[in-house]
Amino acid sequence: MELNLRTDSGTSEPAAARQALAPVVEFLHRHAPFDRMAPAHLEFLATHLQLGFYNKDEVITEPARGAASRFYIIKQGRVRGETSDATGPAEDGAWELVAGECFPIGALLAHRPVHTVHRAVADCFCFELEREDFDRLLALSPVFHDFCTRRLANLLDQALQGVQASLATQVSTGETSLAAPLSSLIRRSPVTCLPQTPIGDALRTMNTERVGSIVITDADRKPLGLFTLHDLLGRVATSGVSLDLPIETVMTRRPLSLPPQAPAHEAAALMARMGFGHVCVVEDERLLGMVSERDLFSLQRVGLVQLTRSIAHAPDVATLVRLGKDIHRVVDQMLVQGASVAQLMQIITLFNDHITRRVIGLCLAEAGAPSVPFTWLSFGSEGRQEQTLKTDQDNGILFVSPEGKSTDAVRAELLPLAQKINQALDTCGYPLCKGNIMAGNPECCLSLEEWKARFQDWIEHGTPEHLLNASIFFDFRTIYGERGPAEELQGWVLARVSTNVTFLRQMAENALRNRPPLGVVRDFVVASGGEHPDMIDLKMNGATPFVDGARLLALAHGIAETGTLARIRAAAKRGVLQEEEAGAWCDAYAFIQLLRMRAHQNQQRLGQSLDNHVDPESLNELDRRILKETFRQARKLQTRLLLDYQL
Repeated sequence: MELNLRTDSGTSEPAAARQALAPVVEFLHRHAPFDRMAPAHLEFLATHLQLGFYNKDEVITEPARGAASRFYIIKQGRVRGETSDATGPAEDGAWELVAGECFPIGALLAHRPVHTVHRAVADCFCFELEREDFDRLLALSPVFHDFCTRRLANLLDQALQGVQASLATQVSTGETSLAAPLSSLIRRSPVTCLPQTPIGDALRTMNTERVGSIVITDADRKPLGLFTLHDLLGRVATSGVSLDLPIETVMTRRPLSLPPQAPAHEAAALMARMGFGHVCVVEDERLLGMVSERDLFSLQRVGLVQLTRSIAHAPDVATLVRLGKDIHRVVDQMLVQGASVAQLMQIITLFNDHITRRVIGLCLAEAGAPSVPFTWLSFGSEGRQEQTLKTDQDNGILFVSPEGKSTDAVRAELLPLAQKINQALDTCGYPLCKGNIMAGNPECCLSLEEWKARFQDWIEHGTPEHLLNASIFFDFRTIYGERGPAEELQGWVLARVSTNVTFLRQMAENALRNRPPLGVVRDFVVASGGEHPDMIDLKMNGATPFVDGARLLALAHGIAETGTLARIRAAAKRGVLQEEEAGAWCDAYAFIQLLRMRAHQNQQRLGQSLDNHVDPESLNELDRRILKETFRQARKLQTRLLLDYQL
């Protein structure tokens, strides 16, 4: 049954018409994306809607009915969606939509039949828009167009904006947005001098211009070096260097540089990684300006480079413990500044890398360097550069046995040092791994040949259960020491995995074990008891399906990247995935990680232990809506694996 809500635009009583539409507009205004649409566009939508009624169990859309012809917005009741290619029990491929949610957007955009059966769970009312009017609204409203063409990304943007707004009152920030191009941050012409300029003259120029740095360029303004007040103390004042010497003798050569269109977050990450406080803005090898850490975080109490330097020069583990608490503050500040979830994970990982390297340095200074060089490997989330504020240790050691010394002898020398490092990291807030995947375990302190043999055994003889426990080893990355042996190992592994069909099928079976907790009677399936009743494990049931799926795609297609997002994007670039599905999976994974970070921040502020569990009832309507869509995307990824490997 349908009730027509259309009004005649030529009526002599427009006020009465608008009054009749007021309840419809008010309803729409409570839900995304309609809450952000211009009033004229919202009125157009309301004017062209019809109201449909569906009895319990009545089918609203199904593939057999031809190309999608209507856009539906649920007004009252619930609608069950069932994927037509679901191969498991009916409830395994089903979900529910509630008031304010809409469908079938993808089919309408592509002018194709729907792939989903939608049916009323109980008596249900839906607002309906004809496809022609749907197309007209797409052309009229940028907000509606953006929502329909990038649904999950659009909703994620709204969620990030909400987080930024809530944190803005807690964090002191400047005007800078980390999404802004570097060209927008240049405040003045850079202060420069030639390489032959005496040090004294360069210092007088810096004093006159009231700057803390000077760029050394050639006659064509190509940056050759950088000199800062920090260099003045370390290379001139304390070394007795004559001020008559040319500035090139004490400058830092090959300064960091980025193009003017590079976003600010790229400069922030580069500064944090390299430990420098300045980046030259260069176009066609010509210096345009200088951006400093102060420009990026002018009003922040904790800066990326400041914290990085403090970690790198920490005199002891106790100092590192104190500095570790500042990482949470930096994450808050970056969220408010507009950093994406991927950028936040990368920054957190960079800080953890710096802390690990400093811990290794302190332990080496105390215990003495071993006779054989070693490479410190990270596994799991740190190996993928996807750490959140809650992380434990997953690490190992790789070494190359020198001629004349046995592997066991090298291991015996390295293990006490590795155990000392593991304990120090635990003190710094990185708990010991419950599964003992740590460098201090003899099973994780292996020579290059032993690591190859270990991976060979997993690839050729590992059971699905064995591979389930060993999967994080395939996400390894060098943290300290020579990169060459680890790169050789990675190339060796990829070459053997991509051609082993049995191994890939076992990995696919493992990737399907963690099913996204979408409910049928309820929106989500929550824990019925245990330590976290009525909650969802965002790590195991939310992030893990994407991590496992992306790892399998990478191993199967020889993709060297270790990060989940990088793996998915690389698969799309190679044509393994469609760009649209890859983008949706990246957005879904980013939202799961955002929820985890938010939960960790709240737990930290309340003085609670950090965990990955969330009560879906505590989420607002927007977050619940995105979380449902996120779990649907996880199911689509798993369905792809199921079909690819005929499971």
